[in-house]
Amino acid sequence: MIRRLGWRNRSLRARLTAASTAVIALAIAGASILLVWRVHSTLISGLDATLSQRATDVAAEATNGQLAALGTTGADSATLVQVVGPGGNVVASSANINGEPAMFTFAAAPGRVIVRRVNAAGTDQGGYLVAAVSADSSTGRLTIYAARPTTDIDQSTTQLTTALLVGGPILIAMLGAVAWVLVGRALRPVEAMRRQVTAIPGTELHRRLPVTTPGDELGMLAATFNALLARIEDSADQQRRFLADAAHELRSPVASLHTQLDVRASHPQLQLSPDDVRQLAADTGRLAALVDSLLGLARLDAHIPLRHEPVDVDDLVLDQVRRAATSGGPRVDAAGVSAAQVLGDRAALARVVANLIDNAVRHATGVVTIDLHDDGTAVVLSVADDGHGIAPADHARVFERFTRLDDARSRDVGGAGLGLAIVRDIVAAHEGSVRIEDNRPGARFVVTLPRGPEPTA
Repeated sequence: MIRRLGWRNRSLRARLTAASTAVIALAIAGASILLVWRVHSTLISGLDATLSQRATDVAAEATNGQLAALGTTGADSATLVQVVGPGGNVVASSANINGEPAMFTFAAAPGRVIVRRVNAAGTDQGGYLVAAVSADSSTGRLTIYAARPTTDIDQSTTQLTTALLVGGPILIAMLGAVAWVLVGRALRPVEAMRRQVTAIPGTELHRRLPVTTPGDELGMLAATFNALLARIEDSADQQRRFLADAAHELRSPVASLHTQLDVRASHPQLQLSPDDVRQLAADTGRLAALVDSLLGLARLDAHIPLRHEPVDVDDLVLDQVRRAATSGGPRVDAAGVSAAQVLGDRAALARVVANLIDNAVRHATGVVTIDLHDDGTAVVLSVADDGHGIAPADHARVFERFTRLDDARSRDVGGAGLGLAIVRDIVAAHEGSVRIEDNRPGARFVVTLPRGPEPTA
């Protein structure tokens, strides 16, 4: 574990160089082993062919009774030839071993050359590669042996192996140094990006990295960093606007309460009139609603997991309809509400229904119409009012936080401009959608949610 952590703590340049050097070492080692084997195999194969041909030629001479010339032939001083009779006696031999006893004793078949690597008896040489074949002559069956020492081949192979053992590590070290330099050059732009990103202060999130080569990996990395910085800048701007708007919204009810409390503290003899009580209740209610909305938005921004349970949306709608009916105001028509069930968070969906109905009641002049149905693929909720409506250009902006389309209306009446933003975020968290349609007159908000599971019998 400690070794693994130590390896991970090394620089990327060191790890890439070590990995590439290890791959190079394995490749050179494999190539060296293959080269030694191939050279040795080629030399042995060539000698095998030479000795087999020599043994075959001498066998033909023995069959024709021409072995007398074998002892006087010394053109190939490295090749040993012996012709051995049935009793093991040497019938003829090449000039370089003339008079020597039989050096090889293994049997051979007529017309078929057998090649073996053996140690010859009575010699100080090392191994021999021997080709043997038998032939019939006038004196009986003879065995012809053609041999040559493998000392030269073994020495050549040993020298090649030694050269590779000495030169291989040197070559690996040189290639490792080259890899270190090349990896360093390849990572130099990444290090430059790191320094540039580190140099960007939190107050200058508008700064971006230069994208010099947009088509390669480094260019795409710089573009990714810039996209990340853009998202961070947008998020920071949104948070600043949110805090500023929240502080502005909180200032009015808090200032009103503070003023009234100061008056009561300065003039304790004054009695609270019914209007004063209503004003205090309105301010505290507005303050509580605003804090509740801010907490809801903070919960959505934190991506706290929502519950997933079967929710009867028609029950939520009818509860809010009854609440709206008791508070006075426009008539609420819920005749189009039918049974519909989704899988989601009951409290969050109740907030969606309440915000939509409150928004419609606030802008309606005579009636609010609610429709709820399950179309077989989704649950569709629509809340319509007969007010002044919303211009198409404002359909997207109305869901932004602290947005009021009617700047002249009273904040006490119009709310904080957070209700529809909460609706959008909650619906999106339930994988649904919300849109605005023209009600002529007025506006219709349509929420589409995935339908819940089929009820079990």
